[in-house]
Amino acid sequence: MSNEYLSVKEASEQLSCSEQYVRKLLRYGEIGGEQISNRWIVAAESVAEYRCKGENPSIFIPDRGRRSFSKPTLKALSFFSGCMGLDLGLEQEGIEVLLACEIDLAARKTIASNRPDVALIGDIRDYSAAAIRAKAGLSPNEEIDLIVGGPPCQAFSSAGKRQGFDDERGNVFLTFIDLIAELRPKFAVIENVRGLLSAPLQHRPHEMRGKDYPILAQDEKRGGALLFIIRRLKAAGYSVSFNLYNAANFGSPQQRERVVIACSRDGEKLPYLTPTYADKGLYELPQWRTLREVLDGLPNDGHHFIKFPEKRLKYYRLLKPGQNWRNLPAELQPEALGASYHAGGGKTGFYRRLAWDKPSPTLVTHPAMPATDLAHPEADRPLSIEEYKRIQEFPDNWSIEGSLLAQYKQVGNAVPRSLGRAIARMLLAHLKGEASIVYPDFPYSRYHKTDDESWMLETLGHLEETSIEQLSLNLV
Repeated sequence: MSNEYLSVKEASEQLSCSEQYVRKLLRYGEIGGEQISNRWIVAAESVAEYRCKGENPSIFIPDRGRRSFSKPTLKALSFFSGCMGLDLGLEQEGIEVLLACEIDLAARKTIASNRPDVALIGDIRDYSAAAIRAKAGLSPNEEIDLIVGGPPCQAFSSAGKRQGFDDERGNVFLTFIDLIAELRPKFAVIENVRGLLSAPLQHRPHEMRGKDYPILAQDEKRGGALLFIIRRLKAAGYSVSFNLYNAANFGSPQQRERVVIACSRDGEKLPYLTPTYADKGLYELPQWRTLREVLDGLPNDGHHFIKFPEKRLKYYRLLKPGQNWRNLPAELQPEALGASYHAGGGKTGFYRRLAWDKPSPTLVTHPAMPATDLAHPEADRPLSIEEYKRIQEFPDNWSIEGSLLAQYKQVGNAVPRSLGRAIARMLLAHLKGEASIVYPDFPYSRYHKTDDESWMLETLGHLEETSIEQLSLNLV
Protein backbone atom coordinates (compact mmCIF):
# COMPACT_ATOMS: atom_id res chain seq x y z
CA MET A 1 0.00 0.00 0.00
CA SER A 2 1.41 3.44 -0.93
CA ASN A 3 2.41 5.97 1.73
CA GLU A 4 -0.65 8.06 0.78
CA TYR A 5 -2.93 5.33 2.13
CA LEU A 6 -2.60 3.10 5.14
CA SER A 7 -4.18 -0.14 6.25
CA VAL A 8 -6.07 -0.15 9.54
CA LYS A 9 -3.15 -2.01 11.11
CA GLU A 10 -0.62 0.58 9.89
CA ALA A 11 -2.83 3.41 11.16
CA SER A 12 -3.17 1.73 14.56
CA GLU A 13 0.62 1.45 14.82
CA GLN A 14 1.09 5.14 14.02
CA LEU A 15 -1.60 6.18 16.50
CA SER A 16 -0.52 3.66 19.16
CA CYS A 17 -4.04 2.33 19.54
CA SER A 18 -6.00 -0.78 18.66
CA GLU A 19 -7.29 -1.55 15.18
CA GLN A 20 -10.81 -1.51 16.61
CA TYR A 21 -10.29 2.06 17.79
CA VAL A 22 -9.06 3.08 14.33
CA ARG A 23 -12.26 1.67 12.82
CA LYS A 24 -14.24 3.68 15.36
CA LEU A 25 -12.38 6.86 14.35
CA LEU A 26 -13.15 6.09 10.71
CA ARG A 27 -16.85 5.58 11.37
CA TYR A 28 -17.02 8.77 13.40
CA GLY A 29 -15.26 10.75 10.67
CA GLU A 30 -12.38 11.69 12.97
CA ILE A 31 -9.89 10.40 10.43
CA GLY A 32 -10.39 10.17 6.69
CA GLY A 33 -10.86 6.82 5.07
CA GLU A 34 -13.03 4.68 2.90
CA GLN A 35 -14.47 1.19 3.08
CA ILE A 36 -13.89 -0.79 -0.11
CA SER A 37 -15.54 -4.17 -0.10
CA ASN A 38 -14.82 -5.48 3.41
CA ARG A 39 -11.66 -3.50 4.18
CA TRP A 40 -10.84 0.05 5.19
CA ILE A 41 -8.15 2.20 3.67
CA VAL A 42 -7.01 5.23 5.61
CA ALA A 43 -5.70 8.58 4.35
CA ALA A 44 -2.16 8.87 5.70
CA GLU A 45 -2.27 12.67 5.98
CA SER A 46 -5.47 12.38 8.01
CA VAL A 47 -3.72 10.12 10.53
CA ALA A 48 -0.84 12.57 10.79
CA GLU A 49 -3.29 15.43 11.33
CA TYR A 50 -5.18 13.50 14.01
CA ARG A 51 -1.94 12.92 15.92
CA CYS A 52 -1.38 16.67 16.03
CA LYS A 53 -4.99 17.51 16.85
CA GLY A 54 -5.33 19.73 19.87
CA GLU A 55 -1.64 20.70 19.92
CA ASN A 56 -2.39 24.14 18.46
CA PRO A 57 -4.14 26.20 21.17
CA SER A 58 -4.80 29.07 18.75
CA ILE A 59 -7.61 27.08 17.14
CA PHE A 60 -9.63 26.98 20.39
CA ILE A 61 -12.67 29.25 20.33
CA PRO A 62 -14.53 29.68 23.65
CA ASP A 63 -18.32 29.68 23.90
CA ARG A 64 -19.80 33.17 23.85
CA GLY A 65 -23.07 35.09 23.93
CA ARG A 66 -24.55 37.13 21.10
CA ARG A 67 -22.71 40.40 20.62
CA SER A 68 -25.42 42.45 18.94
CA PHE A 69 -28.22 44.28 20.77
CA SER A 70 -30.49 44.58 17.74
CA LYS A 71 -33.25 41.99 17.28
CA PRO A 72 -34.26 40.83 13.81
CA THR A 73 -37.88 40.33 12.79
CA LEU A 74 -37.42 36.58 12.33
CA LYS A 75 -35.12 34.78 14.76
CA ALA A 76 -33.51 31.39 14.34
CA LEU A 77 -31.26 29.15 16.40
CA SER A 78 -28.91 26.80 14.56
CA PHE A 79 -27.57 23.51 15.94
CA PHE A 80 -24.88 21.23 14.51
CA SER A 81 -24.09 24.28 12.40
CA GLY A 82 -20.87 23.19 10.69
CA CYS A 83 -19.62 25.98 8.45
CA MET A 84 -23.16 27.46 8.21
CA GLY A 85 -24.32 26.46 4.73
CA LEU A 86 -27.95 26.01 5.80
CA ASP A 87 -27.79 29.19 7.88
CA LEU A 88 -26.59 31.24 4.92
CA GLY A 89 -29.59 30.05 2.92
CA LEU A 90 -31.96 31.13 5.70
CA GLU A 91 -30.26 34.50 6.01
CA GLN A 92 -30.53 35.13 2.29
CA GLU A 93 -34.33 34.89 2.64
CA GLY A 94 -34.49 37.09 5.75
CA ILE A 95 -34.34 34.62 8.67
CA GLU A 96 -31.42 35.60 10.88
CA VAL A 97 -29.47 33.12 12.96
CA LEU A 98 -28.83 34.40 16.50
CA LEU A 99 -26.96 31.37 17.83
CA ALA A 100 -24.84 28.59 16.37
CA CYS A 101 -24.02 25.32 18.12
CA GLU A 102 -20.96 23.34 17.02
CA ILE A 103 -18.28 21.21 18.70
CA ASP A 104 -15.81 20.77 15.82
CA LEU A 105 -12.82 23.02 16.53
CA ALA A 106 -12.17 24.10 12.95
CA ALA A 107 -15.88 24.73 12.25
CA ARG A 108 -16.15 26.86 15.42
CA LYS A 109 -13.29 28.97 14.13
CA THR A 110 -15.06 29.28 10.77
CA ILE A 111 -18.23 30.51 12.51
CA ALA A 112 -16.30 32.96 14.69
CA SER A 113 -14.36 34.30 11.70
CA ASN A 114 -17.38 34.91 9.48
CA ARG A 115 -20.11 35.74 12.01
CA PRO A 116 -18.38 37.36 15.01
CA ASP A 117 -21.67 38.65 16.47
CA VAL A 118 -23.49 35.30 16.47
CA ALA A 119 -23.65 33.46 19.79
CA LEU A 120 -21.58 30.26 19.77
CA ILE A 121 -21.97 27.25 22.04
CA GLY A 122 -20.45 23.77 22.06
CA ASP A 123 -21.92 20.43 23.12
CA ILE A 124 -25.72 20.65 23.05
CA ARG A 125 -25.85 18.32 26.06
CA ASP A 126 -24.08 20.91 28.23
CA TYR A 127 -26.80 23.56 27.85
CA SER A 128 -30.31 23.91 29.24
CA ALA A 129 -33.03 25.65 27.26
CA ALA A 130 -32.73 28.65 29.59
CA ALA A 131 -28.97 28.87 29.09
CA ILE A 132 -29.39 28.73 25.30
CA ARG A 133 -31.91 31.58 25.44
CA ALA A 134 -29.47 33.61 27.52
CA LYS A 135 -26.57 33.02 25.11
CA ALA A 136 -28.80 34.04 22.17
CA GLY A 137 -29.85 37.25 23.96
CA LEU A 138 -33.47 36.14 24.27
CA SER A 139 -35.70 36.71 27.29
CA PRO A 140 -37.38 33.69 28.94
CA ASN A 141 -40.67 34.26 27.12
CA GLU A 142 -39.39 35.71 23.85
CA GLU A 143 -40.63 34.00 20.69
CA ILE A 144 -38.25 31.85 18.65
CA ASP A 145 -39.33 31.58 15.02
CA LEU A 146 -37.18 28.66 13.92
CA ILE A 147 -34.80 26.01 15.19
CA VAL A 148 -32.76 24.17 12.56
CA GLY A 149 -30.18 21.44 12.76
CA GLY A 150 -28.60 18.45 11.10
CA PRO A 151 -27.66 16.08 13.93
CA PRO A 152 -24.64 13.87 13.20
CA CYS A 153 -25.71 11.51 10.46
CA GLN A 154 -23.20 8.65 10.73
CA ALA A 155 -25.43 6.82 13.20
CA PHE A 156 -28.01 6.37 10.42
CA SER A 157 -25.77 6.24 7.36
CA SER A 158 -25.85 3.09 5.26
CA ALA A 159 -22.05 3.36 5.03
CA GLY A 160 -21.61 2.61 8.74
CA LYS A 161 -23.00 0.17 11.29
CA ARG A 162 -26.29 2.08 11.51
CA GLN A 163 -26.48 1.83 15.28
CA GLY A 164 -29.07 4.61 15.37
CA PHE A 165 -29.95 5.75 18.88
CA ASP A 166 -27.58 3.17 20.39
CA ASP A 167 -24.82 5.35 18.97
CA GLU A 168 -23.70 8.36 21.04
CA ARG A 169 -24.45 10.63 18.09
CA GLY A 170 -27.92 9.15 17.82
CA ASN A 171 -28.52 10.10 21.43
CA VAL A 172 -27.53 13.67 20.59
CA PHE A 173 -30.33 13.54 18.00
CA LEU A 174 -32.81 12.81 20.79
CA THR A 175 -31.35 15.62 22.91
CA PHE A 176 -32.00 17.95 19.99
CA ILE A 177 -35.65 16.88 19.75
CA ASP A 178 -36.12 17.32 23.50
CA LEU A 179 -34.67 20.82 23.18
CA ILE A 180 -37.14 21.66 20.41
CA ALA A 181 -39.97 20.54 22.68
CA GLU A 182 -38.71 22.74 25.51
CA LEU A 183 -37.85 25.88 23.53
CA ARG A 184 -41.13 25.71 21.56
CA PRO A 185 -40.17 27.50 18.33
CA LYS A 186 -42.88 28.24 15.76
CA PHE A 187 -41.06 25.94 13.34
CA ALA A 188 -38.38 23.27 13.57
CA VAL A 189 -36.44 21.81 10.64
CA ILE A 190 -34.25 18.71 10.88
CA GLU A 191 -31.92 17.70 8.04
CA ASN A 192 -30.37 14.26 7.77
CA VAL A 193 -29.15 11.49 5.47
CA ARG A 194 -31.34 9.17 3.38
CA GLY A 195 -30.44 6.31 5.71
CA LEU A 196 -32.72 7.79 8.36
CA LEU A 197 -35.72 6.63 6.31
CA SER A 198 -34.79 2.97 6.79
CA ALA A 199 -32.80 2.92 10.03
CA PRO A 200 -34.23 0.68 12.77
CA LEU A 201 -34.70 1.84 16.33
CA GLN A 202 -32.41 -0.97 17.48
CA HIS A 203 -29.72 -2.33 15.18
CA ARG A 204 -29.09 -6.07 14.90
CA PRO A 205 -25.83 -6.94 13.10
CA HIS A 206 -26.39 -8.67 9.78
CA GLU A 207 -24.35 -11.67 10.89
CA MET A 208 -26.95 -12.25 13.62
CA ARG A 209 -29.90 -12.52 11.23
CA GLY A 210 -31.33 -15.42 9.27
CA LYS A 211 -32.79 -18.85 9.86
CA ASP A 212 -30.51 -19.61 12.80
CA TYR A 213 -31.63 -16.51 14.73
CA PRO A 214 -34.94 -15.17 16.08
CA ILE A 215 -37.04 -13.07 13.70
CA LEU A 216 -36.53 -9.32 13.92
CA ALA A 217 -38.38 -7.60 16.75
CA GLN A 218 -40.46 -4.49 16.02
CA ASP A 219 -37.67 -2.15 17.15
CA GLU A 220 -35.24 -3.92 14.80
CA LYS A 221 -37.29 -3.38 11.65
CA ARG A 222 -36.63 -0.71 9.04
CA GLY A 223 -37.99 2.75 9.71
CA GLY A 224 -38.24 2.38 13.46
CA ALA A 225 -35.87 5.26 14.26
CA LEU A 226 -37.82 7.79 12.21
CA LEU A 227 -41.13 6.53 13.61
CA PHE A 228 -39.73 7.13 17.09
CA ILE A 229 -38.67 10.68 16.14
CA ILE A 230 -42.08 11.45 14.66
CA ARG A 231 -43.84 10.24 17.79
CA ARG A 232 -41.64 12.45 20.00
CA LEU A 233 -42.32 15.52 17.86
CA LYS A 234 -46.05 14.89 17.68
CA ALA A 235 -46.18 14.35 21.45
CA ALA A 236 -44.67 17.84 21.79
CA GLY A 237 -47.55 19.25 19.72
CA TYR A 238 -45.80 19.64 16.36
CA SER A 239 -47.07 18.64 12.96
CA VAL A 240 -44.55 16.65 10.92
CA SER A 241 -43.94 16.45 7.20
CA PHE A 242 -40.85 15.22 5.42
CA ASN A 243 -39.42 14.14 2.11
CA LEU A 244 -36.14 13.15 0.52
CA TYR A 245 -34.91 16.04 -1.61
CA ASN A 246 -32.25 16.30 -4.29
CA ALA A 247 -30.62 19.70 -3.81
CA ALA A 248 -30.23 20.04 -7.61
CA ASN A 249 -34.01 20.62 -7.82
CA PHE A 250 -33.61 23.83 -5.82
CA GLY A 251 -30.71 25.44 -7.66
CA SER A 252 -27.70 23.63 -6.25
CA PRO A 253 -25.13 22.52 -8.85
CA GLN A 254 -24.88 19.22 -6.99
CA GLN A 255 -26.91 16.03 -6.82
CA ARG A 256 -27.12 15.73 -3.06
CA GLU A 257 -30.04 13.93 -1.44
CA ARG A 258 -31.08 14.74 2.10
CA VAL A 259 -34.14 14.14 4.27
CA VAL A 260 -35.76 17.36 5.46
CA ILE A 261 -38.26 17.09 8.33
CA ALA A 262 -40.41 20.22 8.72
CA CYS A 263 -42.43 20.77 11.90
CA SER A 264 -44.98 23.45 12.82
CA ARG A 265 -46.17 24.35 16.32
CA ASP A 266 -49.60 25.39 15.03
CA GLY A 267 -50.30 21.75 14.17
CA GLU A 268 -50.90 22.47 10.49
CA LYS A 269 -48.89 20.19 8.26
CA LEU A 270 -46.26 22.09 6.29
CA PRO A 271 -46.07 21.62 2.51
CA TYR A 272 -43.15 20.04 0.70
CA LEU A 273 -40.44 22.29 -0.69
CA THR A 274 -41.21 23.85 -4.05
CA PRO A 275 -38.72 22.89 -6.79
CA THR A 276 -37.24 25.72 -8.84
CA TYR A 277 -35.19 23.54 -11.22
CA ALA A 278 -35.72 20.14 -12.79
CA ASP A 279 -33.81 17.51 -14.72
CA LYS A 280 -34.51 17.87 -18.46
CA GLY A 281 -36.71 20.89 -17.84
CA LEU A 282 -39.63 18.96 -16.34
CA TYR A 283 -42.73 21.17 -15.83
CA GLU A 284 -40.89 23.79 -17.91
CA LEU A 285 -38.66 24.60 -14.97
CA PRO A 286 -35.06 25.67 -15.64
CA GLN A 287 -32.71 22.74 -16.12
CA TRP A 288 -30.35 21.70 -13.34
CA ARG A 289 -27.36 23.99 -12.89
CA THR A 290 -24.08 22.53 -14.08
CA LEU A 291 -20.53 22.38 -12.81
CA ARG A 292 -19.40 24.58 -15.69
CA GLU A 293 -21.93 27.25 -14.73
CA VAL A 294 -20.95 27.41 -11.09
CA LEU A 295 -17.17 27.32 -11.65
CA ASP A 296 -17.31 29.96 -14.39
CA GLY A 297 -15.23 32.96 -13.46
CA LEU A 298 -13.23 31.21 -10.75
CA PRO A 299 -9.55 32.11 -11.26
CA ASN A 300 -7.31 29.31 -12.50
CA ASP A 301 -4.62 29.99 -9.91
CA GLY A 302 -4.65 30.20 -6.14
CA HIS A 303 -6.40 26.87 -5.62
CA HIS A 304 -5.83 24.77 -2.51
CA PHE A 305 -6.16 21.02 -2.90
CA ILE A 306 -4.77 17.68 -1.84
CA LYS A 307 -2.94 15.65 -4.46
CA PHE A 308 -3.55 12.31 -6.10
CA PRO A 309 -0.76 9.76 -5.72
CA GLU A 310 1.49 9.78 -8.76
CA LYS A 311 0.72 6.14 -9.56
CA ARG A 312 -2.96 7.06 -10.00
CA LEU A 313 -2.29 10.16 -12.05
CA LYS A 314 -1.08 8.09 -14.98
CA TYR A 315 -4.62 6.73 -15.35
CA TYR A 316 -6.29 10.11 -14.89
CA ARG A 317 -4.25 11.48 -17.78
CA LEU A 318 -6.06 9.00 -20.04
CA LEU A 319 -9.55 10.19 -19.05
CA LYS A 320 -11.75 12.98 -20.37
CA PRO A 321 -14.45 15.03 -18.56
CA GLY A 322 -17.28 12.81 -17.30
CA GLN A 323 -15.32 9.56 -17.60
CA ASN A 324 -14.21 7.02 -15.00
CA TRP A 325 -12.28 3.77 -14.78
CA ARG A 326 -14.59 2.03 -17.28
CA ASN A 327 -13.26 4.38 -19.95
CA LEU A 328 -9.69 3.21 -19.44
CA PRO A 329 -8.34 0.68 -21.93
CA ALA A 330 -9.66 -2.75 -20.92
CA GLU A 331 -6.18 -4.13 -20.34
CA LEU A 332 -5.41 -1.34 -17.81
CA GLN A 333 -8.59 -1.62 -15.74
CA PRO A 334 -7.47 -4.56 -13.50
CA GLU A 335 -4.14 -2.85 -12.92
CA ALA A 336 -5.74 0.49 -12.09
CA LEU A 337 -8.27 -0.90 -9.61
CA GLY A 338 -6.17 -3.65 -8.09
CA ALA A 339 -8.16 -5.93 -5.74
CA SER A 340 -11.20 -3.64 -6.08
CA TYR A 341 -11.57 -4.71 -9.71
CA HIS A 342 -13.19 -7.95 -8.57
CA ALA A 343 -15.37 -6.33 -5.89
CA GLY A 344 -19.10 -5.98 -6.43
CA GLY A 345 -21.03 -2.80 -7.22
CA GLY A 346 -20.76 -0.30 -10.03
CA LYS A 347 -17.59 1.33 -8.70
CA THR A 348 -18.51 4.58 -10.49
CA GLY A 349 -16.42 6.63 -8.06
CA PHE A 350 -13.11 5.06 -9.10
CA TYR A 351 -11.02 7.39 -11.26
CA ARG A 352 -14.02 9.68 -11.66
CA ARG A 353 -13.57 12.92 -13.57
CA LEU A 354 -16.54 15.21 -13.12
CA ALA A 355 -18.57 16.25 -16.16
CA TRP A 356 -18.72 19.92 -17.10
CA ASP A 357 -22.33 19.91 -18.23
CA LYS A 358 -23.94 18.08 -15.29
CA PRO A 359 -24.29 18.90 -11.60
CA SER A 360 -21.51 17.61 -9.38
CA PRO A 361 -22.02 14.33 -7.53
CA THR A 362 -22.44 14.65 -3.77
CA LEU A 363 -19.36 16.28 -2.31
CA VAL A 364 -17.52 14.07 0.18
CA THR A 365 -15.20 14.98 3.03
CA HIS A 366 -12.09 13.71 1.20
CA PRO A 367 -12.07 14.02 -2.62
CA ALA A 368 -9.13 11.71 -3.27
CA MET A 369 -10.18 8.44 -1.68
CA PRO A 370 -10.09 5.79 -4.43
CA ALA A 371 -13.77 4.77 -4.49
CA THR A 372 -15.20 8.30 -4.17
CA ASP A 373 -12.85 10.36 -6.31
CA LEU A 374 -13.96 13.87 -7.23
CA ALA A 375 -11.44 14.83 -9.88
CA HIS A 376 -11.52 18.08 -11.82
CA PRO A 377 -12.93 17.56 -15.33
CA GLU A 378 -9.60 18.44 -16.95
CA ALA A 379 -6.89 19.28 -14.40
CA ASP A 380 -4.96 16.34 -12.96
CA ARG A 381 -6.08 16.92 -9.39
CA PRO A 382 -9.10 16.59 -7.09
CA LEU A 383 -11.53 19.45 -6.75
CA SER A 384 -10.05 22.30 -4.76
CA ILE A 385 -11.47 23.94 -1.64
CA GLU A 386 -12.36 26.95 -3.79
CA GLU A 387 -14.35 24.70 -6.13
CA TYR A 388 -15.97 22.92 -3.19
CA LYS A 389 -17.17 26.29 -1.89
CA ARG A 390 -18.66 27.23 -5.26
CA ILE A 391 -20.50 23.90 -5.52
CA GLN A 392 -21.90 24.26 -1.99
CA GLU A 393 -22.71 27.90 -2.84
CA PHE A 394 -20.60 29.64 -0.24
CA PRO A 395 -19.47 33.18 -1.09
CA ASP A 396 -15.90 33.24 -2.36
CA ASN A 397 -14.95 35.44 0.60
CA TRP A 398 -16.44 33.03 3.16
CA SER A 399 -13.42 31.92 5.18
CA ILE A 400 -13.14 28.19 5.89
CA GLU A 401 -10.72 27.72 8.78
CA GLY A 402 -8.48 24.87 9.87
CA SER A 403 -6.16 22.54 8.01
CA LEU A 404 -6.81 21.61 4.40
CA LEU A 405 -8.44 18.32 5.42
CA ALA A 406 -10.55 20.11 8.03
CA GLN A 407 -11.73 22.51 5.33
CA TYR A 408 -12.73 19.67 3.01
CA LYS A 409 -14.60 18.02 5.88
CA GLN A 410 -16.52 21.19 6.73
CA VAL A 411 -17.56 22.08 3.21
CA GLY A 412 -18.19 18.45 2.23
CA ASN A 413 -20.60 18.06 5.15
CA ALA A 414 -22.41 21.35 4.57
CA VAL A 415 -26.01 21.82 3.46
CA PRO A 416 -26.13 23.56 0.04
CA ARG A 417 -27.25 27.15 0.42
CA SER A 418 -30.03 26.66 -2.17
CA LEU A 419 -31.64 23.99 -0.01
CA GLY A 420 -31.57 26.38 2.94
CA ARG A 421 -33.24 29.04 0.82
CA ALA A 422 -35.96 26.61 -0.29
CA ILE A 423 -36.69 25.75 3.35
CA ALA A 424 -36.92 29.43 4.26
CA ARG A 425 -39.23 30.22 1.34
CA MET A 426 -41.59 27.42 2.35
CA LEU A 427 -41.77 28.64 5.95
CA LEU A 428 -42.25 32.29 4.98
CA ALA A 429 -45.05 31.39 2.58
CA HIS A 430 -46.77 29.44 5.35
CA LEU A 431 -46.52 32.41 7.71
CA LYS A 432 -48.14 34.62 5.07
CA GLY A 433 -50.89 32.09 4.37
CA GLU A 434 -49.79 31.65 0.76
CA ALA A 435 -50.62 28.43 -1.07
CA SER A 436 -47.61 26.40 -2.13
CA ILE A 437 -46.94 25.51 -5.77
CA VAL A 438 -47.42 21.79 -6.33
CA TYR A 439 -46.05 19.85 -9.29
CA PRO A 440 -47.90 16.49 -9.34
CA ASP A 441 -45.64 13.43 -9.15
CA PHE A 442 -42.50 15.57 -9.13
CA PRO A 443 -39.38 13.38 -8.69
CA TYR A 444 -37.90 15.07 -5.62
CA SER A 445 -35.14 12.43 -5.54
CA ARG A 446 -34.08 9.19 -7.24
CA TYR A 447 -36.27 7.19 -4.90
CA HIS A 448 -40.00 6.59 -4.63
CA LYS A 449 -42.29 6.72 -1.60
CA THR A 450 -40.01 8.97 0.42
CA ASP A 451 -42.66 11.56 1.30
CA ASP A 452 -44.15 11.23 4.79
CA GLU A 453 -47.54 9.88 3.65
CA SER A 454 -46.21 7.21 1.28
CA TRP A 455 -43.40 6.34 3.66
CA MET A 456 -45.80 5.90 6.56
CA LEU A 457 -47.98 3.45 4.63
CA GLU A 458 -44.94 1.54 3.40
CA THR A 459 -43.31 1.42 6.83
CA LEU A 460 -46.42 0.39 8.70
CA GLY A 461 -46.73 -2.45 6.21
CA HIS A 462 -43.44 -3.85 7.51
CA LEU A 463 -44.73 -3.99 11.08
CA GLU A 464 -46.82 -6.58 12.82
CA GLU A 465 -50.58 -6.03 12.55
CA THR A 466 -50.83 -5.88 16.32
CA SER A 467 -48.65 -2.76 16.32
CA ILE A 468 -50.37 -0.85 13.53
CA GLU A 469 -53.31 0.40 15.55
CA GLN A 470 -51.12 1.62 18.38
CA LEU A 471 -48.65 3.33 16.04
CA SER A 472 -51.43 4.96 14.03
CA LEU A 473 -52.94 6.47 17.17
CA ASN A 474 -49.57 8.00 18.05
CA LEU A 475 -48.61 9.15 14.56
CA VAL A 476 -51.78 10.54 13.00
